[in-house]
Amino acid sequence: MDAPDSAAQTPDDVYTHGHHESVVQAHAARTAANSAAFLVPHLAAGLSVLDVGCGPGSITCDFARLVEPGTVLGLDRSEEIVAQARALAEERGLTNASFTTGNVYDLDLEDEAFDVVHAHQVLQHLTDPVAALREMRRVAKPGGIVAVRDADFHGMSWYPELPELEEWMDLYQRIARHNGAEPDAGRRLVSWMQEAGFTDVAPTSSNWLYATPQQRAWQARVWGERVLHSAFAEQALDYGFAQQADLERIAAGWHRWGSSADGWFLIPNGEVIARA
Repeated sequence: MDAPDSAAQTPDDVYTHGHHESVVQAHAARTAANSAAFLVPHLAAGLSVLDVGCGPGSITCDFARLVEPGTVLGLDRSEEIVAQARALAEERGLTNASFTTGNVYDLDLEDEAFDVVHAHQVLQHLTDPVAALREMRRVAKPGGIVAVRDADFHGMSWYPELPELEEWMDLYQRIARHNGAEPDAGRRLVSWMQEAGFTDVAPTSSNWLYATPQQRAWQARVWGERVLHSAFAEQALDYGFAQQADLERIAAGWHRWGSSADGWFLIPNGEVIARA
């Protein structure tokens, strides 16, 4: 399978979340156990893994332990984030994990190079997820795995049903769609896989749940900060979708939800294991 012509086909994607500290902290809390359990049974010693959109590397480094003495390559478009991932691998003493910057639409990698290609919460931010999947398929070995997992924003549910969180959801949807992205990606993964040419597709789903006092406090703090300080906030203001007072009200709503003794926030995720 030929690589795409990057000059002609690479979209100009805008990352809705950005890389504010509150975003990176949230991503760094992800592990193979809490975010890639659907893939873990398919990992074994000696496999080669490509982790597309690796972020700060917490899942990638877990993969490295699971496939030793195999190798894991983490790829992200941000050099700053790649540097953090490298530091994490060094901190954990991993010698089989490496990291590089790259473009998911035009991977600077050989055909059929990896046993497993993984992308977590990536496709929802792309203007052309099918093109990305085709490129991921290109670098997977025949019979190898392409594994993806994405949240489904309109599938999220919470209690108490605060109006500020409804406003947050509406604002997030508007921003993401203005960026040409698909925030309800989870329910579309099978469709995208089929369009990308995969015929052996196994879908599953799993949730993130925030319902204990500690979980609620963490989720409220992270999103309270993101609403005010991340790329989400910048884009909301730049696009004219919100005023600063709106963002402050939504952030306060997140903290009000976090202090609710009966608070509940459920994030459903679609997952797919596909064979190249």
